[in-house]
Amino acid sequence: MKTLYGGIEAGGTKFVCAVGSGPGEIEAIERFPTTTPEETLRRTIDFFRHQQDAGHHFEAIGIASFGPVDPRPDSETFGYITATPKPNWSHTNFVGPISDAFGMPVAFDIDVNVAALGEHTWGSAIGLDTFIYMTIGTGIGGGGMINGELMHGLIHPEVGHIRIPHDLERDPFPGRCPYHGDCLEGLACGPAIEDRWKKKGFELPPDHPAWDLEAEYLAYAALNYICTVSPQKIIMGGGVMEQPKMHELIRKHVKRLLNDYIQSPTLIDGLDDFIVPPGLGNESGVLGAFALAKHLHG
Repeated sequence: MKTLYGGIEAGGTKFVCAVGSGPGEIEAIERFPTTTPEETLRRTIDFFRHQQDAGHHFEAIGIASFGPVDPRPDSETFGYITATPKPNWSHTNFVGPISDAFGMPVAFDIDVNVAALGEHTWGSAIGLDTFIYMTIGTGIGGGGMINGELMHGLIHPEVGHIRIPHDLERDPFPGRCPYHGDCLEGLACGPAIEDRWKKKGFELPPDHPAWDLEAEYLAYAALNYICTVSPQKIIMGGGVMEQPKMHELIRKHVKRLLNDYIQSPTLIDGLDDFIVPPGLGNESGVLGAFALAKHLHG
């Protein structure tokens, strides 16, 4: 029998809870809205208790959480969501209630790092040791690996909050980040598209100027990561990236902005295989949570 793991993909809009071992091997899965911490964590615990009652015996739980979070096991606030823009969730102890309920190992990291681990294990980053994973949706987050290790340092990357050029004459929208206004997330997350154009992204036609502007902002971000991290690949997922030709548009702007400065065949002629969608689609996070739990369990 395969060893099973619990996986939690905790998003600002919805939670995904699952039991399984990998792609195509999910024994049970449930999605529900992210409400208050008390209600959402109670529903999460109820899901896993029900799975145990149903005979799905899992050995560890991996958590991929929206952030910012404290992922440092030696910290007094390990497993906490910290100063998040998500109302009511700042300083929430996430790991504690889950660990107390089940008495088993619980692994915890920022959602995009965990999704990156899923892509490294089963998706678009197999065989790579340095890459970036980004998700562009309700917010913008990013993680990945450097030299085969998930990105950690002081805490974890906050790639959505870098500053990028903002031409106020071309785009007078001030940005919507409550901390920085017109950082990358403030200008290019899904809600920023809606605020700027007064329509949700999926309501805008493919030839709308919103998409070229969006692609240029994301290309500026990609350029910064290329020049600092030197990734072997940049994986871009999330709801905004479901717009047709978004990857193609971003590649076009990256090509222009780089201007062949970095003499790598990948960046000069191979951008189609460098800026790519997630190989696991919208399951990168929950599958990555399985991989994280497996790594902790050994």
